Amino acid sequence: MGMGNTPILILKEGTKRDKGKDAQYNNIQAAKAIADAVRSTLGPRGMDKMLVDSLGDVVITNDGVTILKEIDVDHPAAKMLVEVAKTQDEQAGDGTTSAVILAGELLKKAIDLIESNIHPTIIAGGYRLAAAKAQEVLDSVSDPVSIDDKESLKLIASTSMISKSVSGSRQGLADLTVDAITAVAEKSGDKWEVDMDNIQIVKKTGGSMDDTEFIKGVIIDKEPVHPAMPKKVENAKIALLDAAIEVQKTEIDAKIEITDPSQMAAFLAEEENMLRKMVETIKASGANVVFVQKGIDDLAQHFLGKEGIFAVRRVKKSDMMKLAKATGATVVTKIEELTADELGTASMLEVRKLGEDELTFITGCKNAKAVSLLLRGGTEHVIDEVERSLDDAMSVVAVAIEDGRMATGGGSTASEIALRLREYAATVGGREQIAIDAYASAMEIIPTALAENAGLDPIDVLINLRKAHKDGKINAGLNVYTGKIVDMKAENVVEPIRVGRQAINSATDAAVMILRIDDVIAARAGPGGGPGAGAPDMDMDD
Repeated sequence: MGMGNTPILILKEGTKRDKGKDAQYNNIQAAKAIADAVRSTLGPRGMDKMLVDSLGDVVITNDGVTILKEIDVDHPAAKMLVEVAKTQDEQAGDGTTSAVILAGELLKKAIDLIESNIHPTIIAGGYRLAAAKAQEVLDSVSDPVSIDDKESLKLIASTSMISKSVSGSRQGLADLTVDAITAVAEKSGDKWEVDMDNIQIVKKTGGSMDDTEFIKGVIIDKEPVHPAMPKKVENAKIALLDAAIEVQKTEIDAKIEITDPSQMAAFLAEEENMLRKMVETIKASGANVVFVQKGIDDLAQHFLGKEGIFAVRRVKKSDMMKLAKATGATVVTKIEELTADELGTASMLEVRKLGEDELTFITGCKNAKAVSLLLRGGTEHVIDEVERSLDDAMSVVAVAIEDGRMATGGGSTASEIALRLREYAATVGGREQIAIDAYASAMEIIPTALAENAGLDPIDVLINLRKAHKDGKINAGLNVYTGKIVDMKAENVVEPIRVGRQAINSATDAAVMILRIDDVIAARAGPGGGPGAGAPDMDMDD
């Protein structure tokens, strides 16, 4: 019997399967499409993207990770590049676009090698060697930076904002960023640690970006509970209560039978007495400001107002923690246990009106471990982009303090790594050498993209950059405004070492992972299908 002709079906009908080079090409095309989507945003001359979601909400940004988070990516290999951006953002805070285009370029170079019949495992091995060498080079060209070196930290902050739409106000914003980060940095052992949660960001439309201010203290988006309360308290003694200034209701349903009107009066008088007692306890502790996490009874508000005590109710728990860190107060859960020892201090507390809202500013805290930034800008979209830019700037200053090293930007580090990798490739020999060479060329995508976005000729720029580095100018990079190759240290373009370190790691890992896939088996979506049900083939070819 001629059984040789019957096809054997292992996979379910409708399953799509790509094998061998097809699978690799498909994945690499998809990853390249993602890299190309953000490539035009790189550098000071990069452009912005406008992202509109299904509800019509608009985001205008050139922050790589924001763009990739907002677009709905369907292709599995493309999703891996989005992960690269997310990891870069979590670990270093900046350099998301660089990391993604580097991963895309590593894959693009790999296609040429696969076509020359070099096995993907050999390419992956070469890439790993190259990445390890690149980290060594990065360490050797970096400079030390410390928390006391405010000038360098400001340069790091301003470099991260130079490519954002806030670049016009970047000097002022860089000052605020460094003030905020150095205020909350804490030393553990001989290392510094920065917890970004201790920096509160409050956004209010109105004014311009230059009106953004740094506050050594906390802003609470609330107003006092009673109109009789002062709008301004100097030398504030602050009590933080995680308890209600109300008469406690019983846990179980209880009935009180009142048979005589005088009992009613006594009952109300007792309730009033209890509230009066609570207010007297607060006053006796010396507090003239009280923040309450729960409610304040109307009568208690009246008593507090009469005593001239400023009170705010229903304060968020996170704000209470920040208040405690800023003023040095302890959060008390029982009013009767409040004493002068639990109070915090601030030289000034005032209610300011911004637009429609009244906000309470607690300022002049002595050694505040929680601080605030009040962001201003012409429109919601502007303020959102200011927030994203400041978030990047604060992250890079924080990691610079934590790691204590910085490197130069403007494509200078990438070019130096490329030069040294080519020298290193010659010493490795074997087929890995070709992969290391390819890695070196991929590193040059950073200066190439910077040049393209600035409207310069990328080939001229690369030739000049290579020559400068060959002559031993390790900090030579591209000035995108003049098109000249200049010393980036002299131009004050610096970034923390972690930005480059993380970009190399994430991009290499993603590229190697995608390269090693030689079979993609995609099940068909079931009835009523999940994402992509009934969708056409998801090839993201340009």
